[in-house]
Amino acid sequence: MSIVAPFKIARAAVTNAEFAAFIDDGGYLAQGIWSPQGWIWRTKSGAQHPIYWQRGDGGWLRRHFDKIVPMEPHEPAVHITWYEAEAFCTWANRRLPSEAEWELAASSEPSGGGIGDVKRRYPWGDKEPEPELANLDAKLNGCADVGAFAEGDSAFGCRQMIGNVWEWTASPFYPFPGYVIDFPYKEYSAPWFGYRQVLKGGSWGTRRRFAYNTQRNFFQPYRNDIFAGFRTCAM
Repeated sequence: MSIVAPFKIARAAVTNAEFAAFIDDGGYLAQGIWSPQGWIWRTKSGAQHPIYWQRGDGGWLRRHFDKIVPMEPHEPAVHITWYEAEAFCTWANRRLPSEAEWELAASSEPSGGGIGDVKRRYPWGDKEPEPELANLDAKLNGCADVGAFAEGDSAFGCRQMIGNVWEWTASPFYPFPGYVIDFPYKEYSAPWFGYRQVLKGGSWGTRRRFAYNTQRNFFQPYRNDIFAGFRTCAM
């Protein structure tokens, strides 16, 4: 059993407006806030903003499938690579949560000034996801405002830990102790141990049967074609 030190995690995912402030402050050109691998990705890709963003006369725009739409300031930043999330955190004097911290914030309940023994299947409890609890199943065909779905808050007040966007964590993808290769086939996860980062929570396009607190997704840190964003922790 691992012990998680006290930590402070953001109530919601980083928004488009918050990420735009990072861009406008020269975040993509400041090599010192990028990891060596992240800076190699940035320079090779030529990225100066998230992949589907573009500047318009009135501010930022983004591509949503085959349309160009005005940037929604209070929706979560999406299609963000792990490298971009990491650089933002350094710029903001924040950090990405570990997988254990993220899951603790999503599934635990307070008890006697500490953490109780109850572990919720979903942030709101054990009730199956319903439309008022999380943005899943592509019902909205996109992200929602980070203030929406208050009924789906975790016991500690974290919002949208299920649905809206997959959330990058600081944790590389490795097996848990006692892991046995038996589902669904050995090539599904074992070849990727150590090469990918863990994401949690599910996105607006995730089927609800695949969205619960212990579910693990895992992608390479340069991937920006997935519905991924992030929330931060205090340093």
